[in-house]
Amino acid sequence: MKRITIDPITRLEGHGKIEIFTNRNGEVENVYFQVPELRGFEKFCEGRPVEELAQIVTKICGVCPGCHHMASGKAADAVYGVDPPVTAKKLRELFYMAHFVHSHIAHFYVLAAPDFVVGPTAPPEKRNILGVIEKVGKDIGLEVIKQRRRAQEIQALLGGHQTQVVMNIPGGVRRGLSEDERDDVLAKTKGFIEFARFTLKIFDDFVLGNEQYTDIILNGPYNLKLHSMGLVDENNLVNFYDGKVRVVDTEGNEHCKYSAPDYLDYIEERVEPWSYLKFPYLKKIGWKGFIEGQDSGVYHATPLSRLNAAEGMATPLANKHYKRMFDTLGGKPVHATLAMHWARLVELLYAAERCFELASDPDITGDELRTPVGKPVGEGVGIVEAQRGTLTHHYWTDEKGIVTKANIIVGTTNNNAAICMSLKKVAQTLIKKGEKVDDGILNMIEMAFRAYDPCFSCATHHLPGEMPLIIKIKDPDGNLMQELRRD
Repeated sequence: MKRITIDPITRLEGHGKIEIFTNRNGEVENVYFQVPELRGFEKFCEGRPVEELAQIVTKICGVCPGCHHMASGKAADAVYGVDPPVTAKKLRELFYMAHFVHSHIAHFYVLAAPDFVVGPTAPPEKRNILGVIEKVGKDIGLEVIKQRRRAQEIQALLGGHQTQVVMNIPGGVRRGLSEDERDDVLAKTKGFIEFARFTLKIFDDFVLGNEQYTDIILNGPYNLKLHSMGLVDENNLVNFYDGKVRVVDTEGNEHCKYSAPDYLDYIEERVEPWSYLKFPYLKKIGWKGFIEGQDSGVYHATPLSRLNAAEGMATPLANKHYKRMFDTLGGKPVHATLAMHWARLVELLYAAERCFELASDPDITGDELRTPVGKPVGEGVGIVEAQRGTLTHHYWTDEKGIVTKANIIVGTTNNNAAICMSLKKVAQTLIKKGEKVDDGILNMIEMAFRAYDPCFSCATHHLPGEMPLIIKIKDPDGNLMQELRRD
């Protein structure tokens, strides 16, 4: 048995590694996607007043703090049994759409584009943002920085800070928006729309216009037939901030649709001995292992999944591109892993349009910012769509609102099983007996997880000091050969 290690994997948030094992015939026997940190952030929340958590959980991740802030804020609303005023909800969503614009631009240009614009087997020193700028031009690189900066400025304006967000309080938000501030936001959101359309044109030119890439997307090993999860509004249109979670099966039929307080009736989590990251699955189907297909309990929660689970986008330009994507890829649902990049750009356009809609709304400068709160009811759940998948925060409190227990299921955790399965499928296809496994092949294996835009800073968190670790080395027949311990 031969072992191939990719450590660390690159162009992601956090740390992970891929262990590939081939058998005596040189064929891939198994692939382990390992996240070596210990998850423990829920424990940090215990003993704290629930109204503090919206600020505490932003420290989970510096890349998507707004996602945790919004889910936590909604969970705190539920703990106190209050519904924020219309203006407060729209201000929250405006902040959140700017957060999506900022993140989706970063993923496409910095993390994903090197594989498509520069090339999946290009020299490693070229597969980065500088290589992308070399291809598309310095002016575009400057525009990427400008649009991300403007999205950050909107977040800082509404949230108090673009990363250490202090916007939400139970029942509403801390501050409103003046007319002058609204005018500034409105001007910036117009730029978001144009840049999103321009980015879709780049995808057309460099990806859809390249037969090699389209063949990889449609006919390569990057394909996984799983159920799809996403948040939808009352019309089953994509919504990132509010709505119900909808799951469709591998044929596109609705499997379930649930409100935030009911998530435990539909989602279960399990653990595997080789990772500190959990593996959620659909409870009514059950865990049947790392298998794909209609009978599998494994699901996706990605930009593509959101579009699969919905019946359209809620803004006109994004909906036009939504229809074009599915028409081009053969109809819904789409199971092509690399199509997640296209779906992410459709979402970028939606977030940009929604920013403009909200900034144009008369309610956005209203004065009613908070619904008064009373005594906590003891438990609350908040769900939003993070850039990397459905995000759930669930808090239990005592009669004083002190958190006694917390459960957080982040987007990347939802996708953990699917990522493992995608990596194995690609590795088994690309690694062949007698052929050299070069850097290009290893990068194409990494492309399988990169499409998910995984954030292990969110999904796993280490505690100070040494972590207990036991490594068991077994022969091809499963017999224990050696055990290494640190406990």
